[in-house]
Amino acid sequence: MRIAQIAPLFEAVPPKLYGGTERVVYSLTEELVAMGHDVTLFASGDSVTSAKLDAPWPRALRLDPDVRDWVATYNLLVEYVYRRKDQFDVMHFHIDYFPNSLFSRQNVPFLTTLHGRLDLPEFAAVYRMFPDVPLISISNSQRRPVPDLGWAATVLHGMPKDLLTPQPVAGERDYFAFLGRISPEKGIERAIQIAGTLGVKLKVAAKVDKADAEYFKESVEPLLAHAHVEFIGEINDAQKPAFLSGAKALLFPIDWPEPFGLVMIEAMACGCPVIAMRRGSVPEVMDDGITGFIVENVDEAVAACGRLDMLDRARVRGQFEKRWTSRRMAEDYLRVYQRLIDAKAPRAAVA
Repeated sequence: MRIAQIAPLFEAVPPKLYGGTERVVYSLTEELVAMGHDVTLFASGDSVTSAKLDAPWPRALRLDPDVRDWVATYNLLVEYVYRRKDQFDVMHFHIDYFPNSLFSRQNVPFLTTLHGRLDLPEFAAVYRMFPDVPLISISNSQRRPVPDLGWAATVLHGMPKDLLTPQPVAGERDYFAFLGRISPEKGIERAIQIAGTLGVKLKVAAKVDKADAEYFKESVEPLLAHAHVEFIGEINDAQKPAFLSGAKALLFPIDWPEPFGLVMIEAMACGCPVIAMRRGSVPEVMDDGITGFIVENVDEAVAACGRLDMLDRARVRGQFEKRWTSRRMAEDYLRVYQRLIDAKAPRAAVA
């Protein structure tokens, strides 16, 4: 199958540090190539892939100080892909609503995976303009604000089986981990509170976006002065196995409808249990009592931390291998691709 994967331009594929969408695109692309498909990846020029790389922009926008209007680069990307559309059996976009108008007016099958939140009214208005565009949700809970869109399937994320693996730990696991991004909805303040209540160190490996810089300075930075908090900053994939394997648990006390939460399966890959708030996709991703505990509030999170010894870290890893590999994700997508190709074929013949 000739497949185009169209990635965001903000980060390279794979991302050098933080970047959930780009990480998923990389895992999917590499797995499709490994399965024998002819894949072209449209992404920034500093991306690395075993697929064919076609770069409409030379480097990730996050690292390009010359770009002041990122929307212009996305218009370029969409037109760039459009001019090559007839070279593919299916085109898979990961750039939200940008392809909808142009690609709805041509015959090559395409689909878009929505990676972010959909509970904003302007998003609903835009997507409802294109009710026939095949959309992929990354959890069933992601659909709740807009259940009436053209949903083709839910495909849960996956990652390479051996990218992150459990590492041996010398001595006792004496800290909790917080990994990902610092923002109000991600729950860093609650994580600090949970660890502080238990008298356990919290190691924070997280990115601070420009959009969250004020929140970080005013609300989070003062909390980092607590003796039990160690702020590490962003870490890469090579650093994650040791970081997560050495933790008692990953604290994921979110306060928003998380569409997926890739960090949860990253922890599982390392055999690290997760303490997560029941928000968004959490009940779909977590196997409560096996890969960690789902809780309703901080008090329940504190209590759940006292039950971590009940969990088998080898079984946590086993659930990752069973549910969350990129091979399973790629197989799920291939079924959707084929269905879309089959549905388009009669129309194309008639035309």
